[in-house]
Order: sequence, then C-alpha cells, then structure tokens
Amino acid sequence: MTKQDRVLIFDTTLRDGEQSPGATMSHNEKLEIAGMLDEMGVDIIEAGFPIASEGDFKAVSEIASNTKNAQVCGLSRAIYKDIDRCWEAVKGGVNPRIHTFIGTSPQHRAIPNLSMDEMIDRIHDTVSHARNLCPNVQWSPMDATRTEEDYLCRTVETAIKAGASTINIPDTVGYTAPSESADIIRMLLERVPGADQVIFATHCHNDLGMATANALAAITGGARQIECTINGLGERAGNTALEEVVMALRVRNDIMPFKTMVDSTKLMNISRRVATVSGFQVQYNKAIVGKNAFAHESGIHQDGMLKSADTFEIMRPEDIGLSETNLVMGKHSGRAALRSKLKDLGYDLGDNQLKDVFVRFKALADRKKEVYDDDLLALVSDEGTNAANDTIQIKSLEVICGTEGPQTASLVLIIDKDEHKHKAIGDGPVDAVFKAIQALFPHQAQLQLYQVHAVTEGTDAQATVSVRMEENGKIVTGQSADTDTVVASAKAYVNALNKLLVRREKNAPT
Repeated sequence: MTKQDRVLIFDTTLRDGEQSPGATMSHNEKLEIAGMLDEMGVDIIEAGFPIASEGDFKAVSEIASNTKNAQVCGLSRAIYKDIDRCWEAVKGGVNPRIHTFIGTSPQHRAIPNLSMDEMIDRIHDTVSHARNLCPNVQWSPMDATRTEEDYLCRTVETAIKAGASTINIPDTVGYTAPSESADIIRMLLERVPGADQVIFATHCHNDLGMATANALAAITGGARQIECTINGLGERAGNTALEEVVMALRVRNDIMPFKTMVDSTKLMNISRRVATVSGFQVQYNKAIVGKNAFAHESGIHQDGMLKSADTFEIMRPEDIGLSETNLVMGKHSGRAALRSKLKDLGYDLGDNQLKDVFVRFKALADRKKEVYDDDLLALVSDEGTNAANDTIQIKSLEVICGTEGPQTASLVLIIDKDEHKHKAIGDGPVDAVFKAIQALFPHQAQLQLYQVHAVTEGTDAQATVSVRMEENGKIVTGQSADTDTVVASAKAYVNALNKLLVRREKNAPT
C-alpha cells in the first residue's frame, strides 16, 4: 500500500461526537470507546478538548497513555494556553498530535475581531508554538468551505510554513456539495506552496445530508485523511459516519482505489456501544449499522435473497461484524452458551462482567419464553445503568396504577450511599415515579423527551426508555431497558440524572 493509496481515519467521536446535545460520556466510557477504536485500527483518535475542563484533560491524558497503536490528538484554539494544555494532555501518547484551529470565513473572523493580516500573524505564531512542542501538528481553518479562496490559500500556506504537517479543511456548517468539496482540495494542492509535503484532511458535517459524499469527494480531490465519528454522531445533524466511509471505500474500491486500516468486522459492536453510552440510538434505516440495513421484506427482494444474497446485498453482514447463529437462548441456557452467543454478537466479556450479565439474563429468561438477540444486546447495553459507582441508585420501586387511581409510586433511592424513601402521586405511573425521584433528589433539570420503544416483539418484550433532560443549556440523555416499562422509565430517569452530575463536573471551571 503506497502513501497515495492509504486514507487515514481520524475519529472524533470523543470530541465532536460528544458535543451532540445530550451525548455526555463518563470518564470510563470514554476510555472504553478509545480502546475499541484503537483495537479496530483507527489511525488518529481525537480524545477531547483538554482546556475545556479538568475532566476533559484527565480523559485525554489517560487515553493518550493507554492507547497502543493510534495517534492521540487533542483540540485547542489558537491560544497559547490552549496549546500548552493540549500538549500536557497528549504528550504521553504514541506519536501525539496537537490539533489547533481558528475560524477563517468572514462570518468567523468577526468573532476574535481580528483583521485578515492580524489573523495571519495569529496563525503563524500559534502553529509555530505548537510545532515547537510537538512535531505532529494539525491545523484547521474553521468554516474553510465558506472562506474566500485567495485568503484560504494564504492561511494554509502560513500554517504549512509554520510547521503544520496536516491541514484539515472543515465544512463546519455542512454547507458544501461534493463537487465543491473535491475542487477545494484540488485548488489548495495546485496553488499553495508546500501543499504536496503535507496531508490534507476533510471534516464534514451533515446539515444537508451530504457529509459522507463530501468526505469521499475530498478524497478523490487529493485529501488523504477523513475526520469522522461512529454512527455519524456530532453537533446538529452530525458528522461524516466512520462506518459509511470505511465500507464505501471497501465496496466501491473500483472507482475509489483507496484503503484504510480499519477492521470492518468490529463496526457493529462499536456502533452499538457508542449508541448506548451516548444515549443516541441508531435509526433503523441507517446505512451500514441500522437494524434494517440487511433486512428484506418485499417478496421480490426475499425471493432474490433466497436464490443469491448478492442480488440485493452489496456487502455481507459478516463484513461489519454481524453473524447468524441457530443458538436459541432461554431459561435452560448455561453460562457457556451465553458467552458464545454474546461473542457472536460482538461482545467478548470478562468473567466478572459475564457473571453479572448471566444473573440478569436468567432473571429475564424467567419472564420471557425466548430471549432474542436484541434482548441480549439490550441486556448488555443496560449493564452500566444503576452502576455501583453512581451517585444515585434505585433500590426498590412499587407502583399502583389502573382506572380507579390515584396512581402512586413508592420509591427507595440510594443517594451517596444513604437510603431515602418517598411516595408520590402522579398523572399516571411514570409521572408518579418521576415526581418521587424529584422529591428525593431535587433538581432544576427540565424533561425534554420521554420515549419508549419495544426491543423485540410480543407482550413480554423488553422496553427501552430514553429520557432527555436539560439544565442551564446542558442536555443529557438517559436510557434503560426492562420488561417492566415503568421500571425502565425510572432507571432511565436516574441514569440521566447521574449523567447530569457528570456534566456538571465536566463543565466546572479549571
């Protein structure tokens, strides 16, 4: 594989992805996702924004120290203290990277109130400062795709002369179309002195639904690094989806003769895990990793699939880590069968983790005649809810509901290891539960979304409940699954509150 054939995958799930309103991840969840990204073969992991908070700094620093293969990158504004803090966080990693940026479009130049010449000086000084600390410097002109071409060339040339080895061209507001995305890269390669000595990257947002198309177009124009996130997670409509560009380059290698080092068989597992820890479920018709991506309902499609899978499938389920098994799970299934089934689904659990999941699997199997794959996925995903180290935990819940009323909830919470009890009346059982939680743990967060969907079919199906809450502009999403919808609702609400406490700590001043 030559340098021209290779496309670097730069994952920013832990930075841009976590900036999605409500997508807060705990410290341990960030470390877990970073480990999965490293094992999958991602080239660069953007682990966070070290200056943002002490929590972000610690997460980036620990990820840098633990990552074995990938470069670990931190983001910093074009400010000396940001760059210094970023370097302190990443310097313990394998070939660490500083990523510094400044807005160059007319809309963004007004924010720091700099003239065009003053901004050039700022770019030169801050990139030089970063380069003196770290040989691996990436520079981004934020909102590059709305920056005047002549000025964009001038800023890129300045960054290259100051020592940047990677130049990222962000479509920050998702404004660009694919032909423009390719043309911008070609133009910079042709016009900027020294452009052939650096790697050009593309960072696209999905506001017009073209993030993946724009990223792939930039590669055909000469870019050799794609910035992306798992499941397309990110601000507003999201970012380029990692799984989409990886599989597009694999399936259409005939017209895009480029390769990545990502092990695609690990895509499904990390997609599920990111959906769980972020609280952002993957839409059923999402490309590559959606539940319906390999489902066929129409008679014509089913007939074709029975005769030959390639009539309606351009890739195999196993290419992304999906596999079919005939192992039916039920109350008589043992621990070895559960381990094997979970491994087929992409989860290789340690002994202690398997022990906990097995106990809850047996409890679920006692309530359900047959445990489906999606039930097991919900079970594993729900493992972190009501975790032993959470500030707030549910000990017991009893609900009275029906046509006669009043609907009441008797709840016992463990808060900071102390037991608290309350009985509340509400407009329905879920409202009563939420009022009981509010009474036991007073807070100002507003409920923005309450959503229920069945994990599998049937009256004994598990329900997955999502709860979104907002406090002082900060949004968190809690999630849980249970065959009892009211219990799932309580656990999801408490899960959101625990994430809110993490968010408060994350945004505490450094």
